[in-house]
Formats: sequence, C-alpha cells, structure tokens
Amino acid sequence: MKLLLLIPLISFALSSCAQQPKTHPVMNNSNEQTIQLSEKEWKEKLSPEQYHVLREKGTERAFTGKYYMNKEKGVYVCGACGNELFTSEMKFDSHCGWPSFDREIAGGKIKTETDYSHGMIRTEIMCARCGSHLGHLFDDGPTETGQRYCVNSLSLDFKKDSTGTSVNK
Repeated sequence: MKLLLLIPLISFALSSCAQQPKTHPVMNNSNEQTIQLSEKEWKEKLSPEQYHVLREKGTERAFTGKYYMNKEKGVYVCGACGNELFTSEMKFDSHCGWPSFDREIAGGKIKTETDYSHGMIRTEIMCARCGSHLGHLFDDGPTETGQRYCVNSLSLDFKKDSTGTSVNK
C-alpha cells in the first residue's frame, strides 16, 4: 500500500525536475514596443547557448546551426522576443556556414552598429525590439541586393508556413 502511494509522488517529483522549454518573453510582432529585461531575466528565458549568442554576442560554430540548411517556407523570428526578421524567400545558401538572407522584413526590424571586435571592422545586426545580437551584415551577397545578413541559428526561431511547402533554393 505504501509503495502505491510513493509511485505518484516520485513521478511528480521527477516530472517537476525536468527542464522546461524556454519561451519567448513576448510573441507579438509589433515593433512599436521595445523589450527591456534585466540580464537575470534573459538568463531565465533563454537556454545557456542562446544567452551566449543573443546577449553576449557569441557565435555558434559554422555549419552546425539548426537553420543553416532549412528549406521550409516560413518566417524567421528573433529567438529572444519573437520579432519577425526574415522570410524564407529572403534566404539563400552563401556556403558560409550560417543562415544567410539578402534583406530583412521592412519596418526597421533590425538595427545595426559598427563592430570592432576580433581585429575586424564589421556591421553587427541586432533585433530592433530587444537589442539581441543576431550576427553580421556584409556587402558581398550574390543576389541583387548585394547584401548578406549572416545570422546565427541560435538567434532565430522559425514559424513554418501553414501550407508546409518546401522552398527549393
């Protein structure tokens, strides 16, 4: 009898210890409101890997990101706040090891800043809503825009198109 009482208690204890998935602090797509959380709050909302890239301006290893070879139709959103940044039609394979886009969604979704780190001069791209680091912008893209938004997969989430069709690029 005592054993029967312990089974649900042990089951509850084990399930409450399981790591819960991280969720966006905000999931609307309005760019009107900026999000300002403390670094402690960001650490609670993001996985350690996401925190390193999005908040500490880290970089994931080339050719390892979840969205590097993604061919599905949909919208790429900020991994920290859900701000819509790029569509699958803007994505192209630049062979650089990270997801690449030739433009951003209109409306000031991304802000830029000169980055002098690592002995280079680059243009850093950040989410305009929450200020999270996304990657860098280069003027060497092969498409008609001539731009390459080189983005860490860890900086993104993907909202699949409801039709579920794939993009053949």
